[in-house]
Amino acid sequence: MCNTQALPANARHNRFIPLMFLVPVAVSAAFLAGWAPLSLSIAAVFLFAGPHNWAEARYMLGRLPARPGKLWPWFLTSASGVIGLTVSLALLPLAENSGLLGESGFETGVTIWNTVLIAWVTTLALWRARQNPRRDWDWLLPAALALAALNWAFPYLFSFGLVYLHPVMALVLLDRELGKSRPNWRPAYRVALASIPVCLGLLWFRLADAPPLPGDTELFQTILRHAGSDLFEGVSSHFLVSAHAFLELVHYAVWLVAIPAVGWRSLPWKMNTIPAACRSANWRRLVATFLVCGALAVVLLWAAFLADYTVTRYVYFTIAMIHVLAEVPFLLRAL
Repeated sequence: MCNTQALPANARHNRFIPLMFLVPVAVSAAFLAGWAPLSLSIAAVFLFAGPHNWAEARYMLGRLPARPGKLWPWFLTSASGVIGLTVSLALLPLAENSGLLGESGFETGVTIWNTVLIAWVTTLALWRARQNPRRDWDWLLPAALALAALNWAFPYLFSFGLVYLHPVMALVLLDRELGKSRPNWRPAYRVALASIPVCLGLLWFRLADAPPLPGDTELFQTILRHAGSDLFEGVSSHFLVSAHAFLELVHYAVWLVAIPAVGWRSLPWKMNTIPAACRSANWRRLVATFLVCGALAVVLLWAAFLADYTVTRYVYFTIAMIHVLAEVPFLLRAL
């Protein structure tokens, strides 16, 4: 028996649960990120990267319709963009390392990739605005043109903006989930969101003039580059790595705890809230197989981290772009 309806709102006395969850998570994450940013970044990715991808996949399965119907062009465009952009991004450094692209060629490739990303997101957003319930999003086109101009002027700045923006997407998705299934929690959650910029401000106050973090190993250099230390040379690398580790840890907490609590609608191994699994027995087995294979992939990722953390981290963050991009259409559908 399938039941894909949202859970009813909890009792009124539970409305402060988001405050009791998000504020302690943010404060704890900020403390750890400021105290040991490199260690936290290493440990957080090792422990939570794989499981949070599995949690995202389980959430998305619960939101995908059993049949796309008239929305099949939307889903086809979404999937094509996710796959095409992920593959092309993975090929860029390979082309540079093989000598096909020089430094200027790589920068041009990044700029073009960013432009295609802007065009893809804008297309989906304008398309979504014309679907029910309709939205007045006519401002999107001039905003997209302004972003494209910024990208062509500062391509790497635009790319690192995406790195820091991605963790925020989970917070927006959680807000939409609360609006559907726990509306009485939403006001407290929006108050709790203030803890994120407050913690970032405290990290800046504490670490803006801190000495740079050591880059004496290949792994540390990778973490520093990922946080933008090469681009933001006038900013303490201690703050940059701390800020990124803080946002990532909050991101993992939202996907592993908060969104499953309000968005899965059942225990993760129960298929009755996954529309595709309700189509037929064969589809049910297919969905179950996908989830089991995903869980095995998490275990294999842990094993790969233990075998060679540096290489695995690099490969993971390249491939993980697929889940970053997949969040875009889901977020647009939720708005």
